[in-house]
Amino acid sequence: MGRAVPAVSRALDILELFLDGKARSASQITELTGLPRTTVHELVTTLADRAYLTAEPGQPTRYRLGMRLFQLGNVFAEQLDLAHEALVAAREIAASCDETVHAAVLDGAEVVYIAKVDSTHPVRMVSAVGRRLPAHCTGVGKMLLSGLSPQALDACYPPDREMTAMTARSITSPELLRTELAEIRREGLAYDECESNEAVNCVAAPVHDHTGAMVAALSISVPILRWDSRRRREWGDLVRRGARSLSERLGHRPPGGEERE
Repeated sequence: MGRAVPAVSRALDILELFLDGKARSASQITELTGLPRTTVHELVTTLADRAYLTAEPGQPTRYRLGMRLFQLGNVFAEQLDLAHEALVAAREIAASCDETVHAAVLDGAEVVYIAKVDSTHPVRMVSAVGRRLPAHCTGVGKMLLSGLSPQALDACYPPDREMTAMTARSITSPELLRTELAEIRREGLAYDECESNEAVNCVAAPVHDHTGAMVAALSISVPILRWDSRRRREWGDLVRRGARSLSERLGHRPPGGEERE
C-alpha cells in the first residue's frame, strides 16, 4: 500500500464540503476544515484553476463545484451497470439473512426482476431474473409505484378499474392501493404479505440514483414459516441498509446528507 499524500487529502476534504450543493466562501472553508488560511487559499486557487471549483459571479472568494467534477461524474455514471451493482448488493444482504433477495425495476404496471440471490434453505422462493409480475402484488412493485407522480399512477391504475389478483390477498382496489402507497412513502418500506405467492412474505426498500430518482427496489422474500414480527423488523432494517448502500454506489446522496433510519 502506498502512503496517502496529505495535500491531496486536504484538497479532497475541501471538495467534499460541497456535497450538500451549497456555495462556500474561502473563510467558511478555512473554518470548516481547520486548515491554515494560506493553505486553503493555495488549495482553492489550484482547484479553481483546474475547474474543480468555480467562483460565483461577482463574488471571487465564494465558490461552488466546477464543471470538471460534472464531467467526471458523468463518466462514472456511464460506467455503472445497475443489474451488476444490484447483484452485488443482493449478495451482501443474502449473506446476512440467508433468505432470497431480489432487485427489480418498474416497467409500466409490471416489475422486472434484474437480480436474484437464493437462500440456501430447502424451502425457498421460486423465481427468476427477467420474470415479470404485476407491480401492485409485490413488495418491490409497491415500493416503485410509491415513487410515481399521481398522473403516472393513474395511467397505470385508472381509479375506476379493478386490478388483477395473484392470490386472495392481492390488492384489487385502486383506492386501497393508493392508501397503502401513502403509508409506504411515510415508512420507507413496502411489504408483500402473501399477495404474489400464498406462502411467501417480503419486505422491500427503495434504490435511488445520483439524480435522486427511484430507479429500483431491493427485497427480502421469506416463506411464511420463517416470518415473524421480530424478523419482520430485522429484515426491514437489513434491506433498508442494503438499498442505502446500493444507492450510494449509484451516486445518491440524500437531502442534508443523512438517511432516515
